[in-house]
Amino acid sequence: MDPLFLYIPTIDGTRKCLHKDKNLEIVVCVFRSIADILYVFHIIIKFRTARGPTSYNRIDELDQNVAKRYLLTYGFIIDVLAALPLPQFAVLVLLPNLDGQPVITKESISKENVLKFIVFYQYFPRVIQTSLLYRKVTHIFHNLIDEFAWVRAVCNLLFYVLASHVIGALWYFFALESELRCWHDACKRHNCTSKYFHCEEGHVGDYGFLNTSCPLIERSESRNSTNFDFGIYLEALKTRVLETNDFRKKILYCSLWGLQNLSSLGQGLKPSTFTGETIFVYFIAVMGLFLFALLIGNIQ
Repeated sequence: MDPLFLYIPTIDGTRKCLHKDKNLEIVVCVFRSIADILYVFHIIIKFRTARGPTSYNRIDELDQNVAKRYLLTYGFIIDVLAALPLPQFAVLVLLPNLDGQPVITKESISKENVLKFIVFYQYFPRVIQTSLLYRKVTHIFHNLIDEFAWVRAVCNLLFYVLASHVIGALWYFFALESELRCWHDACKRHNCTSKYFHCEEGHVGDYGFLNTSCPLIERSESRNSTNFDFGIYLEALKTRVLETNDFRKKILYCSLWGLQNLSSLGQGLKPSTFTGETIFVYFIAVMGLFLFALLIGNIQ
């Protein structure tokens, strides 16, 4: 569920401003809240789950020992971090109250950056919990998995699908950030107020100059050194996937992009010199290599 939050910001290509997909926001927040409730139940169950010999006359003592032991482990901290509704809080509470101006002096943390950091930081404890759950399930059903090799192959293919979903969401969000960077650079040259790139904050004025300041052209077609290099995000801008509110269409398209580049180890990607983009392509190549080795090894 967490990567879906990165699809909530969208671009209004006509007005040249950033806004939110309200329908996707509601759907994701509702399902994410249901998942959070399940995480809370998971914590309650772990408070009541004993390990070792049990007896009915010592059940209260065991429950107290289990609760104390659980509170003193790193697992409790990870479970609590995973259960916090931070993305919903960011989307519904923080983002509507932030302006488009930087909120930190030198580090330009804007609306989209707040959402990115919160989703990223809470995704790690959920990934840890998912990996632990996978290990438990494979341990319980190891006889079935060993007998039927296709079961393990299907599990690893599901890892490919999940990783493609995450990579596609990151590609979508980073493409949006790339266009915003170009807008901010153009705005500095034209002495306009970048605050009004957010549609809900009184978006006024003529921003038609962005069409010529941020042309969607290939690197080889650029005749001006000042043209912004969108790198691997040019495809997302040309297909206007950032502007559609059909979230099924953009999720499927971005996930397909992630699957294609994971399976090819990112060989067809030509990033710009922007550091974050280069690191992202590096991550795709390493992740694709890791998943491919895992898949082939388990099939063997």
